[in-house]
Amino acid sequence: MLTEEAIRAIEGSRLIYGSTRAIEIASPFISPSAEVNVIRDYKALADLLEEAVVLSTGDPLLSGLGFLGGEIIPGISSMQVACARLRLSLLKVVPITVHGRRMEIDIVAFEIERGKVVFLLVDEASDLVGLCRHLEAGGLSRDVVVMSDLGYPEEHITFGSTRSPPAVRGLSSVLIGEIGQPKFPGH
Repeated sequence: MLTEEAIRAIEGSRLIYGSTRAIEIASPFISPSAEVNVIRDYKALADLLEEAVVLSTGDPLLSGLGFLGGEIIPGISSMQVACARLRLSLLKVVPITVHGRRMEIDIVAFEIERGKVVFLLVDEASDLVGLCRHLEAGGLSRDVVVMSDLGYPEEHITFGSTRSPPAVRGLSSVLIGEIGQPKFPGH
């Protein structure tokens, strides 16, 4: 979900780096005269020329490429989209990323216990079932929503609970807390 500011930056760039997926998404806005490079070594990104534009499909400061420095032009974040789809106030939500990281079960439980909805960025290696068992054992039965491909035509939203959590489909956003049933048709 590119913003107009991001589109202008892409259109004006002559040197672009990104994953194959990010380049494909931005391709309508990339100048034919631009040099476009698929990122093969993410560690090498720290040595890019200042005028290079790096495309990222993730939330750059949540679990993305925000560590690179330089100007960051965000798109609409997956957390914003998730909350909009569920009609859930961002003020109730605490983001935690476990994508490529160890799951901090006690931190998740602490936030849920204090009435927050936890927004998790997870992948197939994340143990959502184990987390839900831990929450259930601690008396923290809550709603669980797994959302994948937010903002894309193949967007998928599945509702469940800590007792019966939905399956994770690749890189996904998961919300756990008092969410309630969807308030709109179609989901």
